[in-house]
Order: sequence, then structure tokens, then C-alpha cells
Amino acid sequence: MAMELFNNTKAVKLRSHLDKYLVADDDQETTRQSRNGESKRARWLVEVADHDGTIIRLKSCHGKYLTASNDPFLLGMTGQKVLQTLPENYTKDMRIEWEPIRDGFQVKLRTYGGTYLRANGGTPPWRNSITHDKPLTGSTYNWILWEVEAVDIPENESLNDYLSIVSSFSSVSAELSGLELGSPVSIHSTSFNSPRLSTTPRKSPLVKITAMELFHNAKAVRLRSIHNKYLTAEEDEDSVTQGRNGSSKAAKWTVEFVSNAENIIRLKSCYSRYLTASNQSFLLGMTGRKVLQTNPKRLDSSVEWEPIREGNQVKLKTRYGQFLRANGGVPPWRNSVTHDIPHRTVTQEWILWDVHVVEIVLQSPVPKPPPPLVPHSDSFASESSSPSAHSSKSASFSRQQSGDSLESSPRKAGDGRLIYYTVADEYGEVDEGVEGLCITFKGNGVDELTKRLEEETGLEGIVVCTKSPLNGKLYPLRLQLPPNNATMNVVVVQSYSEVAGALSF
Repeated sequence: MAMELFNNTKAVKLRSHLDKYLVADDDQETTRQSRNGESKRARWLVEVADHDGTIIRLKSCHGKYLTASNDPFLLGMTGQKVLQTLPENYTKDMRIEWEPIRDGFQVKLRTYGGTYLRANGGTPPWRNSITHDKPLTGSTYNWILWEVEAVDIPENESLNDYLSIVSSFSSVSAELSGLELGSPVSIHSTSFNSPRLSTTPRKSPLVKITAMELFHNAKAVRLRSIHNKYLTAEEDEDSVTQGRNGSSKAAKWTVEFVSNAENIIRLKSCYSRYLTASNQSFLLGMTGRKVLQTNPKRLDSSVEWEPIREGNQVKLKTRYGQFLRANGGVPPWRNSVTHDIPHRTVTQEWILWDVHVVEIVLQSPVPKPPPPLVPHSDSFASESSSPSAHSSKSASFSRQQSGDSLESSPRKAGDGRLIYYTVADEYGEVDEGVEGLCITFKGNGVDELTKRLEEETGLEGIVVCTKSPLNGKLYPLRLQLPPNNATMNVVVVQSYSEVAGALSF
């Protein structure tokens, strides 16, 4: 486990493939690589960011956090800056959270968005720079690998300096504050040998959601591979490939749960055929086997998949220990999908998938006792109790259903307006087959609405947009909402998406 490298140490140094160390510059904003590993700037305090102990924060000697920013390192290039920041609410800012992933004797540090801490080489301005990115070529894969070196705080270092470094650890700071600065202190004393120094455990939205919880309320999903392509059911109703068109119905897979198995799902294509791990070899002499669409007479283990969470993505494991794999390379491998166990480091990420929920299951409310009979209610009772009426209400997720609790009684002018919202994907696309969720909003300001929707969706840094009925383009809302309390439809665009930078402000 990668976390074992961090569990029993209070501070670490991170050494890149270039034999240079990650350092916090004296401007208290930038980070870079340096040969000087003895400097305090190369030392990073370790904080645990979640109750499960799988996510960490790294704090510099300046008391600021290592942060995966949204600022591009160079315009037109994919890498983004890694900075030192001090967020107002660090417990909710996932930009400062890093997931260590073991890779041999080294680790990769993955951000909440699926990119990695990267030590760049080459000519200036890349030389000695630090960004977060996904390695696009095999030659740069080593750039995201780091050696972790545990650090002991020197005994001759000023206690005041050390106190400033560990100021976030309230229990330790309180313990140290009771010491006289003139008295000798050993950092290796028993008071500093607790197995883990951490902040108060909190529920992290990044890691507390298990793989199965990503699917629990999903009626249909899209699966996007590491190659930015979607798992697609071909028209021959037999083969499965990767395709760029995520809005196609062929990229949508209906989720079924297996009875008596809490962590197993089936995925059904738009042709009502199951995603199947077959025994057919993809190429003779090669290990990968075909993944097909089938409609077996008896549902067996070949159509069952176990989701396993890895950071912000999932692996789908067969009952026989192999994984759904999106292949790259030259034909016939390009765009193919097999199930296999990756044996090489460069193909480890081919089994990782982003899960996009495109249709949700509306949870049935708890049944209430029938109301007492009143005169002239026969027509209403027969309508509400008829099977057809019940099935029409539970068959699909609609705006009427999402807002039924809000509209069950007449709304007054002071109750606010109804806001129906949908979340766009990273390309700004909205699945037209899925109706929006609904909230009641009393304010008139776009900033207020943005904060409210951030709370509702769990996303940060969103842009609230409207969709033009003329050309279908997204336009960001201005400072104020329309003065009346009419129902509104909005689209939530995530700040890191491709479309966010192209919006017309």
C-alpha cells in the first residue's frame, strides 16, 4: 500500500526521476524541483485528509498546502500549475488532496480530477517545473513517479520553526505550547511517536463513496476510458468497442443489480444485450479475451462485474479476476475492448474507467397510510390507485417527480422559484433523456444560486448557465436572475471542463 510510506512519518521529501526534490519556493506560491534536498523547503508535513487514511495533504515549510490549481502552466499546453495555497476552508477544498498510488518502489500522487503530480524535464520553461497532468507518452511516464523519503525534524532546529510548520495539528501544537522554549526537547520523545498525526476525521466526498455507491442510484451510465473514449455497443449487437461519441445511445449502459450479491452489477446495452466477458481469444497467442454483447438464456457469471474504486475511477472485475480493459495502440488493438490482467506498468491505467451517471432511479417514497374517505373523492381515489397511474409515475424520472414534494401544495410568492438543473459533462453536453433535479430558490443573485448549487451537487467552482433555445449553446447567467419567480432551467458546468473556458461572458 502506498499509504504505508506516509503512515508512520510526520514529514517527507519527494524526489523526482531527475534526482531532484519537490521544493516550496520562498515566494510562498510556486513550487519547483531542486537538487538541494537538505533545505527546509524540500520538507512537506503529512496530513491525513479522510477517515479511511487513503488521501493526504502536504504542507510546506511556509504553512501552505500543495495545490493542484486550474491555471494552465503554458497556454495551449495540457499541464496545469502546482502551487502553494492556503484555502479558506481547507477541509472542503479537494484541490489540496492527493491520493498516493504505489508503483513498484515509488508512488504516484493523483489529484481529485485524475491527473498526477509531475516533475518536468527538458528545456526552459519546462526544466525544473512542477505541473499536474496525465502522461501522454511512454517516455514521460516516469515523470509522475516519486521516491518518498521520511524526514526526522532535526533536534537543533528552532522549536519555533517547527511549531510554525505543525500549526495545523492542534493536539501537537497544544502539547508543544506547554513546553518552555529554553528546555531541551527531543523530537524522538514519546510525545512525538504517535502512529499518526492527523486532523479531525471528516467525510471526504472523494473517498467515502465506494465503487458500488457510484451505481446504486444509477439507472444508466456511460463508461469513459483512459483514452477519452466511451464503451460502445456496436450495431451488429455482438461486438463492443470504444468510441468518441459519448452522447450516442450506444454509449449508454443500463445498470442491473444481482440479487444476493451487494457488490456485483450487470450492464445492458441499448440492444438489451449484456456486457459479457467471453472465453474467446481476441488474438491467437495473446492473453486478452473478447468482451461481447450477449443475451444468454441463463444469466451466469460471465455477465457479472464487480466495481472496484481506485481514486476517482473504477475498475470492473470479472468473477475470475480479470478486468475490463480499453486497449490503445495500433490496429487491431486500437479502440478494442478486452478483459485481461495488465502485466505492464504502461497498461495499468487501461483498466480504469470514469463513471458518468446519465439516468438515475427515483427512490420510491415510504408508503403512507391511506387518508380517510371523504365525500366526492371516488374519482380521485380510483385514479391514484390504478396500476397504470402508478406505473407511469415510477417508469421514468421526470420533472414532475423531481419536484412533486415542492408542488404538492400551492406555492406562495414568498416561497421562491423552482430551479431545475442538470450537470453537463466535460464537453458541455447534457443528456436530453434525463430530466433535471429541482430545488426551491428564494434569492435573485447568481452568486447565491451558484453557492446553493455547489452545495446540492457537491461540486466546486461551477458556472451556472442557461441553454439557448435557438442554437443550443450555453451562456453563463449574469449578476441577477429575472425579477419574477418563474420556473427556471439551468445547466451546471464544471470549471475544469473543456467548455468552461469557451463560454461567452
